[in-house]
Amino acid sequence: MKQVIYGKCPSKSNSYKIITYNGHGKLAKHEKLTAYEKDFYLQCNHYRNKRIKGLFELHLNVFYKNQRPDLDNCMKIVLDCLQSCNAIKNDRNCVKIIAEKFIDKMNPRIEFEIIPI
Repeated sequence: MKQVIYGKCPSKSNSYKIITYNGHGKLAKHEKLTAYEKDFYLQCNHYRNKRIKGLFELHLNVFYKNQRPDLDNCMKIVLDCLQSCNAIKNDRNCVKIIAEKFIDKMNPRIEFEIIPI
């Protein structure tokens, strides 16, 4: 079954900032990434808590507002979000990703399906 998550999927490489904590540098998530993770969790009603343990394929369609973003930048975010909402047990069990990029200026989103193997 296909799941739709509305909103712009952020890029993993641009979603962290360096902060100083007790004199040491540390990575922290940008507010946009934190908000996206929360939205993903709330919208992922079909796969949330499925806890898929075995190997799986991820079929992913990403709808951006324009041509500029790279397709591969959102894949890690999606896998991390799937793991956070307990859709999958571990993202290392992903053995195949089929991803396509589309443009939808008015309605950025991702559509995906998890296919257990």
